Amino acid sequence: MADAPRILYCNCTYAQVVPKEVKEAVLRSLCESNTAFDAVADLCEMSARRDPHLQRLATGGPLKIAACYPRAVKWLFAAAKAPLAQDTTEVLNMRTQTAADVSAALATGALQPNLPTGNETPESPPAAEPAPPANAPASVGLSSVAGPSPT
Repeated sequence: MADAPRILYCNCTYAQVVPKEVKEAVLRSLCESNTAFDAVADLCEMSARRDPHLQRLATGGPLKIAACYPRAVKWLFAAAKAPLAQDTTEVLNMRTQTAADVSAALATGALQPNLPTGNETPESPPAAEPAPPANAPASVGLSSVAGPSPT
């Protein structure tokens, strides 16, 4: 089945935010299924290093990711310069879903894309504060309000 989504499993080794029993059950289910999958120690760490494997995963076609929150996974890939395709990525949240639910979703070839929408990127600068009007009084520094400094 050439159109089957690739599966990525994150063990969340360093952040340890996914319940251990859920991670273990999902990994056991994947191993017993005889389905090919990629397992990584920690997507957060890979993103911080801008691991090139994330780019290969992001551009490799349909992808199901067993990790944590979809919004977090989206921005981890974006921060690594490997944006995920909105219409061909499904993220299964091992923090909030049961191991049985995640395993069942991974076992099916059906893909239910669920990345949050939005076009801001982590590199987007914050909105600039408007300049004060020309006739506004100058800001007073904290030291001048507090009085003279002790000598």
